[in-house]
Amino acid sequence: MESVLIVTPVTALEFLGEDYLLAGDGPVLSVYNLKTSPTTSALLSVLQNFRIHGIRPHQQQGDKAEHTSVAKKEEEEPQGLSWQQRAHLVVFGGKAVRLVELKMGELPSLQPLGPLIQLRDWVLDVHWLDVRGDLLGVTLAHNATLLLDVQKGSTLALCSCEDGCLLYSALLVGPCWKSLVVVGGTIFNQLVLWRPGEGTEKEGGRNMVGRVERRLLGHSGVIFSLAYLPKPGWLASASDDRSVRVWDVGALGGEAGCGAPSPTCLRVLYGHQARVFSVKLSSAGAFSAGEDGVCLAWDWDSGKVTRALRGHRAGGVRALAVSLGGAGGGGYVATGGTDGGIRLWSLKEEDSGLEDAGVLRDLGFEGVGCPKVVRVTGGRGLRQRGVVITTDQGEVYSWEEQRGWQLLWKGGAGFCSYNVMEVLEWWSGDEMCAVGSLSGEVWLFPLSQPSAGIRLKAGTGKIHSVLWVHPTGGRGGYLLASGAEGVVYRWQIDTELVGGAVVLNTEPLGPFILPPCAKRWLTTAVLISRPEGALWVCGDRRGSLLLYRDKAEEAKADGALQPMSVLFGVHGKQGVTCVCEHAGLIYSTGRDGCVRVSRLDASALEVLRVQRACRGMEWLERIMVLDPEVNPVEGEHGERHAGEVRLILGFHSVYFVVWDLVRQERLLSVPCGGGHRSWSYWLPQSPGADGAGTVVFVKHGAVMASRAPEETFHQQGGWELKEGIHGRGVTCVCHLGAVRVARQHWEILATGGEDTTLTVLTIDPRSRALRVLALITDHISSIRALAVVRRPGAREANDTKPLLSVLLFSAGGRAQLQCYRLLIGANGQLGLPSCQVIQVASHRLDEQWERRRNRHKTVKMDPETRYMSLAVVSDGTEGVLLAAACSDGALRLFSLTETSGRFQLLWETFYHQRCVLSVATYLLKDPQGCQRLFLFSAATDGVIAVWDTNTVRNLENGPSSDTCWKDPPSPCLTFPAHQSGVNTLAVWEGHWDDQGLSQAGGHWMTVASGGDDGQLSAVCIQVQFHSKEVEGSGLTLNLYARSVEPLAHSAPLTALIPLGPRLLISASPDQRISLWDRRGSSLRHQGVLFSHVADIAGLTAWQGEERQTWVAVCGQGLQLLRLEAEGDGK
Repeated sequence: MESVLIVTPVTALEFLGEDYLLAGDGPVLSVYNLKTSPTTSALLSVLQNFRIHGIRPHQQQGDKAEHTSVAKKEEEEPQGLSWQQRAHLVVFGGKAVRLVELKMGELPSLQPLGPLIQLRDWVLDVHWLDVRGDLLGVTLAHNATLLLDVQKGSTLALCSCEDGCLLYSALLVGPCWKSLVVVGGTIFNQLVLWRPGEGTEKEGGRNMVGRVERRLLGHSGVIFSLAYLPKPGWLASASDDRSVRVWDVGALGGEAGCGAPSPTCLRVLYGHQARVFSVKLSSAGAFSAGEDGVCLAWDWDSGKVTRALRGHRAGGVRALAVSLGGAGGGGYVATGGTDGGIRLWSLKEEDSGLEDAGVLRDLGFEGVGCPKVVRVTGGRGLRQRGVVITTDQGEVYSWEEQRGWQLLWKGGAGFCSYNVMEVLEWWSGDEMCAVGSLSGEVWLFPLSQPSAGIRLKAGTGKIHSVLWVHPTGGRGGYLLASGAEGVVYRWQIDTELVGGAVVLNTEPLGPFILPPCAKRWLTTAVLISRPEGALWVCGDRRGSLLLYRDKAEEAKADGALQPMSVLFGVHGKQGVTCVCEHAGLIYSTGRDGCVRVSRLDASALEVLRVQRACRGMEWLERIMVLDPEVNPVEGEHGERHAGEVRLILGFHSVYFVVWDLVRQERLLSVPCGGGHRSWSYWLPQSPGADGAGTVVFVKHGAVMASRAPEETFHQQGGWELKEGIHGRGVTCVCHLGAVRVARQHWEILATGGEDTTLTVLTIDPRSRALRVLALITDHISSIRALAVVRRPGAREANDTKPLLSVLLFSAGGRAQLQCYRLLIGANGQLGLPSCQVIQVASHRLDEQWERRRNRHKTVKMDPETRYMSLAVVSDGTEGVLLAAACSDGALRLFSLTETSGRFQLLWETFYHQRCVLSVATYLLKDPQGCQRLFLFSAATDGVIAVWDTNTVRNLENGPSSDTCWKDPPSPCLTFPAHQSGVNTLAVWEGHWDDQGLSQAGGHWMTVASGGDDGQLSAVCIQVQFHSKEVEGSGLTLNLYARSVEPLAHSAPLTALIPLGPRLLISASPDQRISLWDRRGSSLRHQGVLFSHVADIAGLTAWQGEERQTWVAVCGQGLQLLRLEAEGDGK
């Protein structure tokens, strides 16, 4: 077995000058080139079975003169380090240290310099002690420091502290062993400073003992990280108590020794919501990162947060590195998360905006009346764009940075106290403005020539809304005005120049009639061109989606158009806020907090998926599609992403929020006061514009604008050097299939995690590239099990046949079961796979209980029922049968048909009377050729039960019928397999190659199981059919040979997969992947591979190209293994 790809928490980051970033991911050392587009330049597995926790670069001889003190060294190095073409790195983690050489250039490479050095204790910090690069100071976890010759791998000196307690962190400061200072963060929440070079010998031994010279008290939790800034003599400590403390310790190392006699605490920095894992100091300030997933930048003078960098999924930031910048200033911050991702942020002065744009700008409205409606128009960037508003006096004003406020248009008395306005950017570069009144009047005029306006009439009642719709690829536009009694008046607008003046041409079209309801006006619309005629998808204030066909014979007639299809109240009672079309699909948002993806047929709308954008964000206003030609979003290798539905605009409490759907992070948050106000948002269109865009809104009669950071959009969330997957543990993994795109082979996987997300991944085993295709956030609790049915769907989106179509089932906490249709296609622009997610069905056991009135007065019997395991029973034309193992002691059977779009509970049994951990199925043909389906279930008592489904169903009815399944009888066979819970089951046909079993005849099944006792068990079951067979009866199951491997793993066995007719692979939280041979009457151990994925929870295996078998292991990360076939010499 060979490890091909590993995604685990990033535990070490270090900058090499300003051009390279070094990262430790498990045992693998990675180098990222920052000179051009951020990309991985080199990879090397360094520490074998240890995880990298630190990287320390060393300058080569000739780069610098001798250093007489650490303070002098630190003062000279930060500004533009001149690294040579080769750099020596010492990499450490666990109990190991190794020297590595990095050769830089166009094609950087990594090469180990000598063997792995294993020490007797955990290594906390390593420090170079001489210019030649031979001697290292190494601090161990039990408060001891040794002098190590890294070239020879020998220990020259060892000194232990008299305070021999356990350390959680350590820092070494000093130019040589004699003046070296150790700063240790003890388990007793203290900081101790001592010098190993000043230790005294123990009696009768060569080991030294050093005394504690300084002791710093103040933290109420253990210390996870330490940092020292020599110039002011400040020491920072990050703790479990959620704080960062800055101490004035003076100069450390050299002649200064342990610094000031009485160090004082200068500041206590509180800003994190959880434990603080890492801290760094620089001349620009302090930087800290913690379990809350945020990297905070602190100001030295005020002690306040100046920047909050968010980019990782739930789970926290484990690694932090700060680059101080070269001669041009600037610098970077790099963060590594538990999701396996790496982010990079710029520290330039113009990029110092806050995530929460707390600084707002009052545009100082100077006109008559109170602003009612505000819109952003023209230009690029807030300094070049303008703002247009209407007031309660019926006047329209414009604002520009250089000219201030100017009156553009003044309406009559009908526009006072009430008016609505909308602005459209015209094809000629001008903006067209439409203003509606209380009496049915609509004034239309270009902002450049308000005097060229015309008056339109939309009935005699109140104009509830005016909307502009721009035709794709055409000139002009359509104006829609919602009048009284649900009538939507329409005009086609175009312009021409006559003698230098703008002339407006209007052509009335047939009006739309909205369905009768209380709130009967239009809120959004989109035009979709089709060969058979134009289609309009509209949303109204009642929350309904409407479909109209604009027939050619009716477009210019007076007859009104009725909707062809109505999804009444699909977005709740608060209204639809936005509708847009992308890639043949309709995306809509509403004030119910959901994004709905619909498919447009010739005569109907069909909802494919409902997705909640962000938890707690109930008021969604707009969904935005990023066009790569207009809004360039660079990927990992500098390529531009194809246009995609990316941003959600809405309100979270009193904040206006811009939410990234792909990265699942907040890009902008502006305190505006809430959603009941007029607002307008602009997204930057080119590099150099405002990073997260600009929002302008009306608050307390004032026009306010946010000051967004001036950086390109893709830099707002940082460069994504490496994509992460799950912020917490990955509980299950499933192989969906393989596709070939642009002559490149991609494997498609699905993973579920404790962070409640379901992720669809694609992996290229050759280049070791990993991409996230889809992120599904519909689960409300952790996902425990996945199952897949590989079959084409009844219909494919956009009449385009996908490369791969599967049904994916996911289940987990709160007894929640989901089903999705995944359509894997090809992205022609990037040459990568793409994924379309269609939500087929959803089910919860307590749905009926949730609908009860006065349910707070009743006791819910089992509120925490969880699905522990899933197995596909059958996949027929009538539907899919699914078996589920449940924590409430039940074994349940569900049916699903895509046409009905719902799960149906067919059968359940509480035979086990305790938590059912695993379930498996097996299909066997009897002598008459009929299929006999067996269910295998196992619980926490170590007993495996075998069920013959023919005895619990009525074959006269269909498998999905309510009357098909009878009351549950007893299982046809039970047997104890383990001393405790059975976590995994594997069933296959046949028996061991044993002569006695072959002579017994009959049909054979082999059941392998792994349990909490670490035991691997395999049992052969003989199936004998009686001569007189009557429907569903007449068979006997007999236990024959049994093989037990009591010490298969040193921890609970959590995953078991058969590989072909003889091989079996098992996994356990002991981080061993074991291969077993089933030849003969026993299980034989064939090989083992140590995995750097901690807490292994599941695995999957599949046959790939060129006789290669692939194995994916999940836990605290994901690892892809390759198993070579026999005959390849491995």
